[in-house]
Amino acid sequence: MSPKKLNHTTWDCKYHIVFIPKRRRKVIYGSLRIRLGVLFRELAEQRGVEILEGHLLPDHVHMCMSIPPKHPVSGVVGFMKGKSAIAIARQFMGKRRNYSGESFWAHGYYVSTVGLDEGVVRAYIRNQEIEDERIEQLNLPMS
Repeated sequence: MSPKKLNHTTWDCKYHIVFIPKRRRKVIYGSLRIRLGVLFRELAEQRGVEILEGHLLPDHVHMCMSIPPKHPVSGVVGFMKGKSAIAIARQFMGKRRNYSGESFWAHGYYVSTVGLDEGVVRAYIRNQEIEDERIEQLNLPMS
């Protein structure tokens, strides 16, 4: 991908971001998973952020995002986690008015910059579910 341009800046800032639900509960599935995928893309668009690759697993979220340098990574992640928690509460927990969001997501997140290895990071995100299942099979107790 070629660098993007702002008024006085040419940039190519990509980040690998991972965050989890509180207590790493396995709650991201079914209609919630579908809604979160759409919601994350809408929220990213509001901030001028591009989700290059994303995968929602039952107990965590992986994304490779292109974030303009005018936005801090922490601000973008906080915005996406906060707004999605409010939407989850309204649509799936029956909360309606003046709801500021209870903590659906755990505090914090993982972030690393994606340099020239973007293809490797995107493949990792794409194949994470398969790798998790393989590791889980290896850890099953033998009878």
